[in-house]
Amino acid sequence: MSSIMKATTDNGLLLPVRDQDGAPFWEFAARGELRVQACAACGRLRFPPRPCCPHCRSFASQWRAMSGRGRIWSYVLPHPPLLPGYAAQAPYNAVVVELVEDPGIRLVGNVVTAPDAALNSLDPSRLRIGAAVRACFHTMAEGVTVPRWMLERP
Repeated sequence: MSSIMKATTDNGLLLPVRDQDGAPFWEFAARGELRVQACAACGRLRFPPRPCCPHCRSFASQWRAMSGRGRIWSYVLPHPPLLPGYAAQAPYNAVVVELVEDPGIRLVGNVVTAPDAALNSLDPSRLRIGAAVRACFHTMAEGVTVPRWMLERP
């Protein structure tokens, strides 16, 4: 079974679920690029990826490069973590980031101190709604790279 088909990494962390519509997102992430699906007809961004534009109903799409900059829209410190792999890293954060290109586009991830740092590498007291963040990329398992976030002002 390939690592993409597995549900968790060897240390028990959940792997993202890949589907046909979202496959390009993960391929760009593996190259260190944050791209979001856009409608080729009306130009509106959409996330999560899907086959049809919810605004104009076009099936034409393209993938636009984003700056990788955003703001923390919301966050939580899971307590208690439900899975053993995450309990070992508590306290850690789970954030929702709105992109500067379109605040309606929100991605979920973790704020860390470096791309390959542990999920608990950032002191939770440093998190603030509205804090500026920038994307970085972490390889979780062979063939699986995920966007993470770092504070703009460490």
